Amino acid sequence: MNKLLFTLIFCIFSIPLFSQIGGTHTYDFLNLVNSARVASFGGDVIAINDNDFNLSFHNPALLNSEMNHDLLVNYVNYFTDINYGYAAYASNLKKGTFSGGIHYINYGDFIAADEKGIVTGEFKAAEYAINLIYSQAIDSNFRVGINVKPIISTLEKYTSLGLVADFGVVYNKPKSLFTAALVIKNLGTQLKTYTSQKESMPFNIQLGISQKLNHAPFLFSITFDHLEKWDLTYEKPVDESILDPFSEEESSTSGIDKLADQFMRHILIGVEFNPVNNFYVRAGYNYRRRQEMLIESRTSTIGFSWGFGVKISKFHISYGRATYHLAGASDHFSISTNLDSFKKNL
Repeated sequence: MNKLLFTLIFCIFSIPLFSQIGGTHTYDFLNLVNSARVASFGGDVIAINDNDFNLSFHNPALLNSEMNHDLLVNYVNYFTDINYGYAAYASNLKKGTFSGGIHYINYGDFIAADEKGIVTGEFKAAEYAINLIYSQAIDSNFRVGINVKPIISTLEKYTSLGLVADFGVVYNKPKSLFTAALVIKNLGTQLKTYTSQKESMPFNIQLGISQKLNHAPFLFSITFDHLEKWDLTYEKPVDESILDPFSEEESSTSGIDKLADQFMRHILIGVEFNPVNNFYVRAGYNYRRRQEMLIESRTSTIGFSWGFGVKISKFHISYGRATYHLAGASDHFSISTNLDSFKKNL
């Protein structure tokens, strides 16, 4: 298994890297949030070490032996007719832990028409990624993991195949209830392109920390997103409402404000409150999402997210809601269980 892991890492790292973000790459569905808990935290979590099987999707190093025979199913009611989800199962090996899962997105049905606008029929669009995760403890504090993801994308008559991988490392200090993590995501390439042009992957480098309080039922998480690229802003058409009335030039922003804005675009903040056993309330804030999607005249709760989780008998059930725009929000549902818990009662 160690030789296989080394071979996979060597092959993936031999592929050229791309740092483009925000609609300039393919397979962007890989960045969609499946877990209701993660959606509640603002969109990404890579450094919470509490045996939540869902978190291994975001950081393969969080997969551990306590998740042996865990089974999970996620479903997301996205915008319009789009829906997506993730299902996975975990099992311990002689060395390390392995899980297999499938991540899918269905874009719904589309009307096909020719260049004259005459309807010729219908077509579908969908994308799938297999998640093959392996993790192993280095010592009592460090753990590493890899997630190899073969991809198939079918958009009308166009089909593409790809292969990417995530690499993660986790440092956990149980006595201090502190966890830190580093993840390199979606490192890979297209094996078969839609056309003759090869497109870049949604590459991402993340750093995360979490801290649970000793004498209060709170857990705090901070994720630093897209460390490979400092400026996450994008060029927008000049808005006449922000033009200087005298010079007719775009109003300038101070250097400190611009620096703070660019820094905050990398930050995702989340908190979890556990008032009683087996019940959790969560909330998160995604500054970048808010800046990109808000309408100045009506900012509302864009960029904020919330949710809750409860354990009922042998099942962990979670719900999360993330507000992207005034037009709507996404609803996330997660359910997980451990199959060994059913055997104990037989």
